[in-house]
Amino acid sequence: MSQKLCNLCPRRCNAARPFSLNESCSYPGVCASPQNAVVARAGLHFWEEPVISGERGSGTVFFTGCNLHCVFCQNHDISSKPAGTQLTADELRALYFRLIDHGAHNINLVTPGHFSEAILPTLSEKLPVPVVYNSNAYELPETLRRFENKIDIYLPDLKYIDNDAAMRYSKAPDYFETAVAAIEEMYRQTGDFVFDECGMLKKGVIIRHLILPGLLENTLRIIEFIARRFRPGQVLFSLMRQYLPCGLVSKENYPELNRRISDFEYETAEAALFASGIEDGFVQDAESAVKDFIPDFSVPDLLGEK
Repeated sequence: MSQKLCNLCPRRCNAARPFSLNESCSYPGVCASPQNAVVARAGLHFWEEPVISGERGSGTVFFTGCNLHCVFCQNHDISSKPAGTQLTADELRALYFRLIDHGAHNINLVTPGHFSEAILPTLSEKLPVPVVYNSNAYELPETLRRFENKIDIYLPDLKYIDNDAAMRYSKAPDYFETAVAAIEEMYRQTGDFVFDECGMLKKGVIIRHLILPGLLENTLRIIEFIARRFRPGQVLFSLMRQYLPCGLVSKENYPELNRRISDFEYETAEAALFASGIEDGFVQDAESAVKDFIPDFSVPDLLGEK
């Protein structure tokens, strides 16, 4: 089998990614990952939006590596390197069914874009629960189009409208334009959101925005954009208060991010959301900004089960 050069994401690295995981070597490209899927953790996750987690949990599969590398990433331990368990397509699909057997409302693929080639075969046959594509939104529409009729729910971030901030914190000066094009493709595929008879999300798009300290104007402009771009009933919007200094953030590095957001910042953002006309979505309280909501990637999970 010949090796294809990778241009799956907006970085367009043209990197010759090896097929298999070999912890003794480094990997080319921004995602720094092999082509075969590498999973850091899989289990039932209870801290997504209520229409995703429900009472039984979301069947979450955390892939390693990332094409964005935000300096404040809460999953920095797994996004910065491809350490984990390499799975074949058959093994990955079997993992989905183990999660379903444990009661998962859905299968939640976290940061899957750079493993598109490995994931697509696992979705060739429809699963008995919805499939969630959980993304930083720094995606190419042409890559997303390959998932049409395979993904039921898209869960993208919209991190920045301020591309100066996107450059400083994620080295992605084209983030906003790129993310908007990706989200529009996601919405084209799913259409308006639909709930099932139990109030769980059956299909649709939830756009997430994490408020960052000192970037209140960025948040206010994103709320305004969403209110202008989408009508009520089309997408859900999740305003997130859970920011904690993580990843590369410290007193020495990015000191402006080395704090939680203030009550004033959140209350201003929440007031803007309620005044915007956005009717469908979610907010978080101050108790969400704790490490309890960050998965512990050192804890054994369903990957270890046979």
